[in-house]
Amino acid sequence: MLQKSTIATIGEILVEFVSHKRNCGLREIGDYSGPYPSGAPAIFLDQAARMGAATQMIGGVGADGFGHTVLDRLKANNVGTRGVTVNSNLSTGVAFVSYYDDGNRDFIFHIENTASDKFTVPTDLLDPSDTFLHVSAASLGNAAMRGVIMDMVRTITDAGGNISCDPNARPELMRDGDVKGALGEVMKRSTCLMPSISDLAFLFPDLSEDAAVQRLLNAKAEVIVIKRGAGGATVVGDGVRHDFEGHVVAEVDPTGAGDCFGGTFIGLLAQGVSLREAGEQANAAGALAVTRRGPMEGNSTPDDIAAFLKKQSEHVE
Repeated sequence: MLQKSTIATIGEILVEFVSHKRNCGLREIGDYSGPYPSGAPAIFLDQAARMGAATQMIGGVGADGFGHTVLDRLKANNVGTRGVTVNSNLSTGVAFVSYYDDGNRDFIFHIENTASDKFTVPTDLLDPSDTFLHVSAASLGNAAMRGVIMDMVRTITDAGGNISCDPNARPELMRDGDVKGALGEVMKRSTCLMPSISDLAFLFPDLSEDAAVQRLLNAKAEVIVIKRGAGGATVVGDGVRHDFEGHVVAEVDPTGAGDCFGGTFIGLLAQGVSLREAGEQANAAGALAVTRRGPMEGNSTPDDIAAFLKKQSEHVE
């Protein structure tokens, strides 16, 4: 399905600032850490590249310090950046996040009318028939990005390439008919879908989890990955179900953990790794991700993941 394909993503490339003060709702003066490289598509692709996959990032940054911060990180981890437009007239997108003790988060994004949604795709960047495009549905909420993403989704699937999708079905996004319609089309064209348990409940409120998975498999999808957060994950494909228990870790910053999970999973599949092995390593990478402050800081190398799994197995014994 995926082997030897170039993995690509399209969407927001940001820096993020994390509030040290909890339960403040980004309304109080306080200390922040940052700028951290961020943006769901960028986090996903950085992790896929760390796993050894061939990658291409499509998006935009400003010709400023923030833009260089993210580009330097992506290049250092061997992410292909020829598809990143550097705009000297616009600033790089920025996000601010604060946390609550109950696990909820508040975000403020500055994406529209920044370099993040002003980019062009080089016509010779990708071979559509040999491309695996990952779509983070949150990027569909931006009209400019949505147009580029949908054009690429159609071009790639019509040429025999593959799509994966993280539905990220936020209620506030799904109230927009254009976003909902675009997500529906992406899901119908996807070979691999990676919903969270809350995504499944939102998208299929009248179906059990098993029935929702079967509904997706009856469409085009060949692999379904259910992300359960601290509860682990489930991978369904090739007629087999693989369940992975969650790892007990000290959570510091959960932002980006799902993207790290997805980048690990798709990055390994692209290199011929089995569904079971890819799921086990992605589950570990997602757990590791929440133990570090900063969304892309949570990404890991294969050696990091192997050491974590070894330590976990010794703890169980």
